Amino acid sequence: MRITSKADYAVRAMIELATADGLLTAEGIAARQGMPTRFLLNILNELRVARLVESRRGRDGGYRLACPAAEVSVADVLRAVEGPLADVAGKAPEDLDYPGATAPLRDVWIATRGAVRQILETVTLDDLAAGELPEPVLKVLGDPGVQHRR
Repeated sequence: MRITSKADYAVRAMIELATADGLLTAEGIAARQGMPTRFLLNILNELRVARLVESRRGRDGGYRLACPAAEVSVADVLRAVEGPLADVAGKAPEDLDYPGATAPLRDVWIATRGAVRQILETVTLDDLAAGELPEPVLKVLGDPGVQHRR
């Protein structure tokens, strides 16, 4: 699975908002996280459209979470800025039809989506803000083969 800069920035911005006491500006988030402000503004707009963040204009304006951090999963954030968690050439895996010997590949893509969902739907912004990962993530991290590159 490839995590784009956009997805990474979106989750990092949401964690910043989850740990904030009040409104945060895009400039403040971008400075703390070392990301381009203009790119972040576009991401925050997508998160606002998805109703994950609220914004207030003006001198004392900024952004905040639209709902409690415990109710927002990493999957919610990724879907808001990237679309479905797993698709194949723009199609849902269950909508694919492979011929002959490649037919089982459809089920591999469905299982892959399920595995990704098991992690990303389990982890909330609250978990990340608290620095505490849920058991399914810890279990996967405990597998020595997970730490190897590619």
